[in-house]
Amino acid sequence: MPRAPVVGGARTRGGNSKHMQPEKLAHFKQVLMAQLRAHTDHVRAEQAAALELSDDGVKDSSDLSVMDVNKELALRLGERESKMVADIDQALLRIEEGSYGVCARCGKLIEERRLEALPTARYDAACQAAIEADNGDDTNPSL
Repeated sequence: MPRAPVVGGARTRGGNSKHMQPEKLAHFKQVLMAQLRAHTDHVRAEQAAALELSDDGVKDSSDLSVMDVNKELALRLGERESKMVADIDQALLRIEEGSYGVCARCGKLIEERRLEALPTARYDAACQAAIEADNGDDTNPSL
């Protein structure tokens, strides 16, 4: 059985021998690095805000309740930012491995306009829609 061609270090199942041009990879790496810096700064800021909320001399029970809600929100925002940082790290790793821009499900190239909208995309639009439909989440498909 013939082997699937290699695309930037990743084998494609669809027989697509195209790969992303080095200039495009450099562009997406720059975009991802800028996003990584921004999200890392947000994580630090949210963590600092949560710590500040934990000790501001509040004594009243209603103030304590509001403080708890604010602290919880700050921590959740920090968790979301942390997940984004992890997604960006994974995309940067795929660039280094040579598999960036290749759908992890079907092996086809992910459209550039999809990557421009969502540089951390792991799946092409068709596979993402299928994954969301399988999970029962097809009401608001992601980019």
